[in-house]
Amino acid sequence: MVSIEVWDSYYGAALAQCQHFQVALEVMTLCNDDYCCLLWSGSGVVAAWRGESGSPRHHCGNAHKSQVVPSPVLDMELLAEPPKLFIYGAKNPWTSPAKMDGFCGKQEATGKGIILEFLGLNTIVGLLRIATRGFPVLWTWALLIQNQQFDGVRVRVYRPKKPAAQKRKGILYFHGGAGTYGSIDTYERVLRHFAKETDSVVVAVGYNLGPENPYPNQYAECLKAAVHFMKRPEDFGVDPSRIIISGDSCGANFATRICQLLADRTDLPKVHAQVLIYPALQGVDFYLPSYQQNRRVPIMWREFVAYFACLYLQKDVSLTVDVLESRHVPENLKQKYSKWVSGDLIPDEFKVRGYKPQDPSLYKFKPQVYEQIKEVLDETFSPLLVEDAVIRKLPQTYILVCEFDVVRDDGLLYKKRLEDNGVPVTLCHTKGGIHGVISLFGYGIFSFPSAGLIVKDITEFLKSL
Repeated sequence: MVSIEVWDSYYGAALAQCQHFQVALEVMTLCNDDYCCLLWSGSGVVAAWRGESGSPRHHCGNAHKSQVVPSPVLDMELLAEPPKLFIYGAKNPWTSPAKMDGFCGKQEATGKGIILEFLGLNTIVGLLRIATRGFPVLWTWALLIQNQQFDGVRVRVYRPKKPAAQKRKGILYFHGGAGTYGSIDTYERVLRHFAKETDSVVVAVGYNLGPENPYPNQYAECLKAAVHFMKRPEDFGVDPSRIIISGDSCGANFATRICQLLADRTDLPKVHAQVLIYPALQGVDFYLPSYQQNRRVPIMWREFVAYFACLYLQKDVSLTVDVLESRHVPENLKQKYSKWVSGDLIPDEFKVRGYKPQDPSLYKFKPQVYEQIKEVLDETFSPLLVEDAVIRKLPQTYILVCEFDVVRDDGLLYKKRLEDNGVPVTLCHTKGGIHGVISLFGYGIFSFPSAGLIVKDITEFLKSL
């Protein structure tokens, strides 16, 4: 039997683990309305249908027979992974936007809404997940590529096939996507390139995405995979003294925080280096020069940063405006963090395209906003805010920032913090670069020139380690 995890779109929580498909289809919503069911397994929807609710309560099994939903005939054993059944009430739809793999929203699950939900096109996250799936890559003789599980976390391991004269470097990579979209497949070309060109073993971590997988599970999964790998590097022909932790965008955020958490671990080898590609590292100040200069540069607008932060943290996206104006930051914390997060700390060369400090009249602390989204000030979400005692223990660091990227200054501020604490830093500032461009590497005429420049520079740094 294949276990089916049943989710109700109103409560957003797993309700039952059913051992039979037909039994799972008897799980109804609380409201007495029409409802829509979507069966999701791994890469997408495998079935979608509608029915009518006949029960005022959720139930599973035959204890209370209700009207069974007509369903397609499926060989459940052939599905890529245990499926999830999502149920949506037509007149009582789930009100938290863009959850459940992009199939939810405020749109009614009837008519056009069902079609959009089926295609995953009714939310930004749904569109981005489709857009970032990546195209298949041809088989390569140079690498042994294996999908594995590290302590229950999905990973993909890339190992050069040619014999090595010595143990290789090991590179852990956490992909970007605001914690809500993106996958290993999105970065397949980049990961293969790093493995081949640097003669390294690359481990890409396929953490489960939010908001279905609640924050901070992404960090926990990446940390579990990293610890698993670092405990047994010899199994992969890796030199334990040459392990690098890396990532891009929110993946660079994960890498940053995980390096901080591992700094005091005596049961693991020390991280040799961290590679942070356009990292997003703080949720305090959205008036930094890069946020003003690049507020309308694709793909990450200024508003999108706060929007995806709310989405990722499972908060109401209506908080976006208050977050952008720092109304979630108490005055005492605003003063404390100003020594680390301030436009005054950004070198003048990065202000030539304009910078104007936030108008003090726009800042008005709102305690209720702070209570709703105070997680953005935690060190897990904002690793730029850790104390100096942690920073000074970190390994040599490579930071890449892009000229036309709203989070450029997060990387610059972290560079300053590291250097102020004696940590060697290599900075690469990519002229003409935009956020997320590395995922388009290797697509020929569809790739950006800056993507090639970025990958080349990172590759040279990795070779030097």
